[in-house]
Parts: sequence; structure tokens; C-alpha cells
Amino acid sequence: MKELVIEALTDNLTELLAFVDEQLEAADCPVKTQMQIDIAAEEIFVNIANYAYKPSIGTVKVLVEVTEDPSAAEITFIDSGIPYDPLEKADPDVTLSADERQIGGLGIFMVKKTMDDVKYEYLDGHNVLMLKKVW
Repeated sequence: MKELVIEALTDNLTELLAFVDEQLEAADCPVKTQMQIDIAAEEIFVNIANYAYKPSIGTVKVLVEVTEDPSAAEITFIDSGIPYDPLEKADPDVTLSADERQIGGLGIFMVKKTMDDVKYEYLDGHNVLMLKKVW
């Protein structure tokens, strides 16, 4: 398992994605799967950067674990910001037009649809969100 601890700032998104991609490329993750994981990781990181610590700045610990049988990656985001379970929010009604839908929720909906597993828990004062993708 590899670990990265960075400040929860959108300016650090490039560093986060480079870290995740380094682990995925070493595991021969297919490009399409890597792109899906990158989009999900970006969504989660940007949400943490924009909402978890406001108006302060905190850190995010990102853990990447890759397995071989089955080939899969688990990316876990841990922050000590405001407790928030993004999985509790109802999925947006994507049958409505963009004008009719409520603002927000589309990003986490996309994460839930593209990842094979998404879990959240609040543990010892930390938000812990795990994404899993099998290939």
C-alpha cells in the first residue's frame, strides 16, 4: 500500500493524480480503467478541498492499494474535516433536464456508477471514503 499526505487544495490535484497514476501504471491498469479512477479520485479530492475544512486548510491522506487476484485498486481518502457522508445524498434524477435538476450531487453519482464499490465511514474523527475498481 502506498500513501500520500497532501494539503486539501485544488492546486494539489495534479500531484494527487500523478501519485494515483504511478501506482496504477505499475500494476498495468488498462487506460480506460485508469481514466475512470482518475475522474473519481478528482471528484472526491476536489470535494474535500472545497468543503471539508472551510474556511481553514487541512490535509488529506490518500492510500492506494493494488491487488492482483483479482486485479483491482482501492483508493482511500482520509480527512479530519467536517463529518460528511456523500453516499447519504439521494442520487440526482438524471431523467430531468439540467435546468430542472437540483444543483449538486452529479459528481458523487458518477463516482458511484463508475466504481465497483464505494464505502464511507466516520472513524476516530476522520472521514474515510474508499473507492474500489476491478479490471
